Amino acid sequence: MESKMKLKVKRLIDKMAAPAEDPIPLLTPYKMGKFNLSHRVVLAPLTRQRSYGNVPQPHAVLYYSQRASNGGLLIAEATGVSDTAQGYPRTPGIWTKHQVQAWKPVVDAVHAKGGIFFCQIWHVGRVSNSGYQPNGQAPISSTDKLVSQGNTNEGVEFTPPRPLRTDEIPHVVNDFRFAARNAIEAGFDGVEIHGAGGYLLEQFMKDKVNDRTDEYGGSLENRCRFALEVVEAVVDEIGAGRVGIRLSPFGEYYECQDSNPEQLGLYMVKALHKYGLLFCHMVEPRMETGGENFECTESLLPMRKAFNGTFITAGGYERDNGNDAIAENRADLVAYGRLFLANPDLPKRFALHAPLNNYNIETFCIPDPVLGYTDYPFLE
Repeated sequence: MESKMKLKVKRLIDKMAAPAEDPIPLLTPYKMGKFNLSHRVVLAPLTRQRSYGNVPQPHAVLYYSQRASNGGLLIAEATGVSDTAQGYPRTPGIWTKHQVQAWKPVVDAVHAKGGIFFCQIWHVGRVSNSGYQPNGQAPISSTDKLVSQGNTNEGVEFTPPRPLRTDEIPHVVNDFRFAARNAIEAGFDGVEIHGAGGYLLEQFMKDKVNDRTDEYGGSLENRCRFALEVVEAVVDEIGAGRVGIRLSPFGEYYECQDSNPEQLGLYMVKALHKYGLLFCHMVEPRMETGGENFECTESLLPMRKAFNGTFITAGGYERDNGNDAIAENRADLVAYGRLFLANPDLPKRFALHAPLNNYNIETFCIPDPVLGYTDYPFLE
């Protein structure tokens, strides 16, 4: 009897002493500047259109805290830098004191779970309608070229934009600076500048849209000037260790195309070295139009190799190819959108190789504060 008990105890001790199974690459720790991440699964910025009157709401507290984990990085939905930055209904802003105050409990809830929280700051540019603009004015852009009427936001047709005058550009740059300052005041750990998705910064960067003849048009250097002025202003305001940028050189969102996307992407990541940016968050070439994945020969690898900070990749990733991206050193972190939306405990599910909830595309951007927002079930 005693020998059996000894054997049981020995087996138990052996089991406890045995090395734990190695975590999958996505769940290994990573140091991003001063931030110690416990895993590499990032919540991608996702427009959810539930911020009534451009003000974050109490239901956002639950939504973001559900997806927060100790040492996990979350990037908040695109947040307007000014009253001219709007192009969608019910998207949040961060240009007023009221908005800053409304963000504070959301940020506090993420921090209470040990999460790291960045605010994505944006300006939609010509992806707008005069109804969203102060005094019904025309949306601003690099150009007066209209996005074709085949593209609409919730059935609202786009209004012809007006090109920003050269002397107005510093004011918009300052809007980004002020928004970054406000984000830090709201408690965010940093900001991600939205330089992707066919919005204002891309409207300057890409040669199929930008038809300017001043110092912000023509050459690649000139077309990237505005985006880099925004980067410089934001870094000056809050410090490079709190600043990232999202880019989609291969994207064709809202007819925002470039004749040489790889050259554009490489130019931008090399130009960012001067500012010491914390991270570069890039959308995969296979996510060209924002719909489903498609096969393509282009790669983010040249940009990954050229960038000297943390490199985040995004675009239709699942568990296995996300692991591959980390294992093959094609990225430091992988951002998940739809899967994280539908699975608030996504890192845990990845760890256990558990089944995933399916997302419902019909409820992505509805006004309901619960449906398709905070009602996706957890594993347990």
